[in-house]
Amino acid sequence: MELILSIAIGTLTASGVWLLLRPRTFQVIIGLSLLSYAVNLFIFGMGRLRMDAAPILEGAGSDPANYADPVPQALVLTAIVIGFAMTALFLVVLLAARGLTGTDHVDGRER
Repeated sequence: MELILSIAIGTLTASGVWLLLRPRTFQVIIGLSLLSYAVNLFIFGMGRLRMDAAPILEGAGSDPANYADPVPQALVLTAIVIGFAMTALFLVVLLAARGLTGTDHVDGRER
């Protein structure tokens, strides 16, 4: 499971960085989204990957090793909402910039 998660995070990060270096603004926005997904997976993986474990502690005498950490889950949920809002804002800015300049290149001019 850890190997699959590591490969997924690495692939998302590499694809995101590659798209960030492209000259068109839509590709840059998709690259930022892929990087945010990679960071979300990384944060989620830091909370220990456990199958069929309760998410929170029920009592003070319980062994914490039997439970998953709820903090990374809450952080990732918040990051997903913020990432969605950021992507929507970037798309609106992209459309406005394209309407004003007539091009969708990052530097504002065709090559």
